Amino acid sequence: MKTSLRILFLALLVFSLFAGVHAESQQSALMMTPQQLQQLMQGKQSASLFIVDARNRNYYDQGHIENALSFPADLTYENKQHNGKLTPPRVMQETIRNKGLDKDFMVIVYDDGDLIDASRVFWALEVYGFNNIRIMQSGFNAWQDAGFAVNQDEPEIKPSNYVVSINHQRLASKLTTQLATLNPAQIIIDARPDKAYRGEVSSAKRAGHIPTALNFPASHNLVQEGEGSRLKPLQELLSIYGQVPKDQKVIIYCAIGRISTINYLALRALNYDVANYDASWKEWGNDFTLPIEK
Repeated sequence: MKTSLRILFLALLVFSLFAGVHAESQQSALMMTPQQLQQLMQGKQSASLFIVDARNRNYYDQGHIENALSFPADLTYENKQHNGKLTPPRVMQETIRNKGLDKDFMVIVYDDGDLIDASRVFWALEVYGFNNIRIMQSGFNAWQDAGFAVNQDEPEIKPSNYVVSINHQRLASKLTTQLATLNPAQIIIDARPDKAYRGEVSSAKRAGHIPTALNFPASHNLVQEGEGSRLKPLQELLSIYGQVPKDQKVIIYCAIGRISTINYLALRALNYDVANYDASWKEWGNDFTLPIEK
């Protein structure tokens, strides 16, 4: 009897270990949990790690993860009130240098938990040549809920020697998006809610969507977790984007290239060739020379 119980216990242990490994394999390598970040901070890699707080500065000042740099998502916009155009190269170079960020180091970004600001910073840094970036799932609230240390001290920053470079594969413009509407080998995705896609509401003077665009609302990529959100497991993301061919270029947009970075993150996790149209509908919908559909 004891032998049978021992065999059953071992079988259950092996199964649980396998299930844990399988579940972990279904998570994107671009994402990490607060627990994983805390382990990195305590390990040998801590010296080659940048933690970036994408929240507004006033939230950062009230408390943040130890040694985190304040890099509000608003720094990635040239003029957020006008449209979502990315901060121009010379300005971004100075910003990145002053923050001390180095492309050769791992960068981990977090926000308040909705993943939108963290995804926007993630995308912006990828456009500007960074290729070792992760996002912490569920944000600062999840870090606090896990009982990990928070402080108000700003780390001493040593300016970096970052030289600006642009990964054009990650950035779409009005022109490249216009060309994509005429190219059957390219796919355009509208990340706005379906009411905006159908033209029932609009952030621009015209309502509707870019011709040929498919509608994949950004919220479909996320699952609520406590007060924050996390990216869905890879298998669920695959079921969402199953109709999108992997061998075609994808351009995504929203109102100001903000929530579309959630789709960008999901498609990057699935290894799509994807670019975010930064100026998005605020530019396209206000340009009466461009076609629209409803």
